[in-house]
Amino acid sequence: MSQLRRGYLYGIGAYLLWGFFPIYIKLLRPAGAVEILAHRVVWSVAFVALVLAAMRNWGFLRGLLRRPKSLAGITLAAALIAVNWGAYIYGVNSARVVETALGYFINPLVVILLGVTVLRERLRAPQWIALGIGTVAVAVLAVDYGRLPYLAFTLALSFGGYGLAKKRLGLPAAEGLFVESAVLSLPALAYLGWLTWRGESTFGRVSTGHTLLLLVAGAATAIPLLLFAGAANRIPLTGLGIVQYIAPILQFGSGVLIFHEPMPAARLGGFALVWLALVIFTADAIRHARRQARAALLAATPEPAAVA
Repeated sequence: MSQLRRGYLYGIGAYLLWGFFPIYIKLLRPAGAVEILAHRVVWSVAFVALVLAAMRNWGFLRGLLRRPKSLAGITLAAALIAVNWGAYIYGVNSARVVETALGYFINPLVVILLGVTVLRERLRAPQWIALGIGTVAVAVLAVDYGRLPYLAFTLALSFGGYGLAKKRLGLPAAEGLFVESAVLSLPALAYLGWLTWRGESTFGRVSTGHTLLLLVAGAATAIPLLLFAGAANRIPLTGLGIVQYIAPILQFGSGVLIFHEPMPAARLGGFALVWLALVIFTADAIRHARRQARAALLAATPEPAAVA
């Protein structure tokens, strides 16, 4: 199997798992959002530690401890992903799966915005058009909801900021996830201990199945991220950008078809505008990538020797 095909399989696998994640979160009731988040952090550390032990890859920690700027960046990334995970779990548990899907639909547009405001990047005309349509879509959805879709914004901004922090850190997936989860593990363990002391923990008290599902939270968190890393190393960024829409499409379908969340005409119209913006954004990204590939090919092609 070619590396490109393997990369697409990894990417599709990662986004399929993320797409069906709302169903898994629903199965964790009656655990609350913060308890689920704490278990997700703790068992992620345990799972990734086993992976790193199998890979015999602990040497990176020594070098990392001598780089305080990297440690500060990891702490920031850990805080952002904790906000993202917590907001997502809260959204699923409060019957707002459709709004969580919106957050990941608008994430590419938020990444563009971060590029302009943080990295001082210049946008192409189609990107400005996509941003404009996305802004109109948010206004339509705000009117429909009677408020700004703040949960969607929280998910998009936290994940976009997390991606930016991770890009600057440059850590591999397993190593990065282990350190980020380790940073969050102390407050997570403290919270779980406090819940147990108050007699409010659901771990080991609801059913064997419920306890096993909480234990699986580490693997359910780590495996899609490891698959994503394998995909990112093998396929072009434009290909990865297209594959990423699998997850919010499945989440949207779960919210409407499985959990029967309301979808009035105005809300559907707002989503349609978001999808139009994403079509423009994706088409421009593909066209730009092809243009760059042609330019690189021309630059690499040697000029014919001059005839004397």
